[in-house]
Amino acid sequence: MEKEFLEEPQDIEDIDLLEEVKTNNIVILANHLVKDYEIGEFIVRAVDDVSLRIKESDFVIIKGPSGAGKTTLLNLIGGLDSPNGGVIYSNGVKITNLQEESLATFRLINVGFIFQNYNLISTLTAEENVMFPMKLAGLNLKEQREKAVSLLKQVGLGERREHLPFQLSAGEQQRVAIARALANDPEIILADEPTANLDKKTSLFIRDLFNDMKKDNKTIVIATHDDFLIELANRIISFEDGKIIKDE
Repeated sequence: MEKEFLEEPQDIEDIDLLEEVKTNNIVILANHLVKDYEIGEFIVRAVDDVSLRIKESDFVIIKGPSGAGKTTLLNLIGGLDSPNGGVIYSNGVKITNLQEESLATFRLINVGFIFQNYNLISTLTAEENVMFPMKLAGLNLKEQREKAVSLLKQVGLGERREHLPFQLSAGEQQRVAIARALANDPEIILADEPTANLDKKTSLFIRDLFNDMKKDNKTIVIATHDDFLIELANRIISFEDGKIIKDE
C-alpha cells in the first residue's frame, strides 16, 4: 500500500530523512513542524518547530495543558491537517507531499483515528459505522459485515450492533469508535483524549482495549491526562505552548 505513494527524494534532506526512517524502523517522523492559525487579526502558533521520531510498536503518550497544541500535533502526524512548515513521514511515506485524494487513501489504510467525541455517523448503526471504512477500502459486503461483527464482539458490543449512536452510552459509542479505528487493520493508532468523557469503570475497559492493541504491536500515540492510559506507555512526551518540553 505504501509503495504506490512513494516519490523519489527531491533533495539531500529528503534522502537523509528517508534513510533515517528505513534504518531505524521509524513509523512516524516529524521534522521541524510548524502550524499557525489566523484568529482575527492575530496569528497563533499551535505547533512550534516540533521534531519527533516514533518507532514501530511504540506506545506514546502526549500530555500537557488544554490549548497546548496536542490535538493539532496529532492531526498533523495523522494527515488530517497540513503544516505551514516542516516534513512528515508516516509509514515510509512523505505525506506532506501527497495530494488530498492520495492522502485520504493513505489515512484510510494506514491510520486509525479515535476522537474524544467519537465522531460516529448518527444515521448508521454501530455495525454500519464499523463497516464504513471497510466499504471505502473496497472490501466486499460479506467481508465488511463479518469483520464488523467480530470487532464489535471484541469491544464487548456484539449484542448492540444494530443500535444507532443515540441509543448507546458514551462508553459504548467510544467502543464502537475503537472498533471502527481497527476496521482496516492500520499500523498506526492515533487517539485524542479517548477517555475524557467516560467514567472510571469504562475508562479501565478502554485501557484494556489499548493494551490489546499494544500486544498486537500497533504503533499508538495518545493525547491524554488519564493515568490509566499513561501507565501503558513506554514513552511520555510533555507538550506545552506548541513545543515538546520533555520526552522521557
